[in-house]
Amino acid sequence: MTVHLITGGARSGKSAYAEQLAAQAEAAGQQIIYIATSAGNDAEMQRRVALHRQQRPAHWVTVESPLQLAAALQQWNQAQYWILVDCLTVWLSNLLFSGDQHFPETGLITPPAIVAEQRAALLQQLTDSRADVTLVSNEVGLGIIPMGAVTRWYVDEAGRLNQAVAKVAQQVTLVVAGLPLSLKPGVIQ
Repeated sequence: MTVHLITGGARSGKSAYAEQLAAQAEAAGQQIIYIATSAGNDAEMQRRVALHRQQRPAHWVTVESPLQLAAALQQWNQAQYWILVDCLTVWLSNLLFSGDQHFPETGLITPPAIVAEQRAALLQQLTDSRADVTLVSNEVGLGIIPMGAVTRWYVDEAGRLNQAVAKVAQQVTLVVAGLPLSLKPGVIQ
């Protein structure tokens, strides 16, 4: 079992790289399980989801799991599966906005309890996984510091989530301009 985190900026080539790895795993005899986290809540996201569906092989098993990622991973937790999760930062956003609460423009925000619950469940499931799991995530903290409280919380929490997943992962790859750079193994821990 290998947990592999692939991270990078928007449109850096993360998903394409992850799908290349999935094709290699399939050629080696593993069945591909594609866990999509997008809820497709608006027309623009629906177009993105449709494009992703067109680009990947139709015979890959697709599981849509916008909130319950650990449960979806558990469902396919067997050695013959190679699981691709795309993407963690969309999943985090889904969790944050899953309730009907309103967040202040300034000051501290209180995220819904589901964020901490699902994050803990994900990390435990990755630790216990018998399947190979590759997770795609955005590095959202490399740009301008956001002005709003909820956006600052999201950027901070996405960074913390990436760090936590990287800690349990055996491999971490940064993709920049379509080029993968291996960060782990190979770094001094």
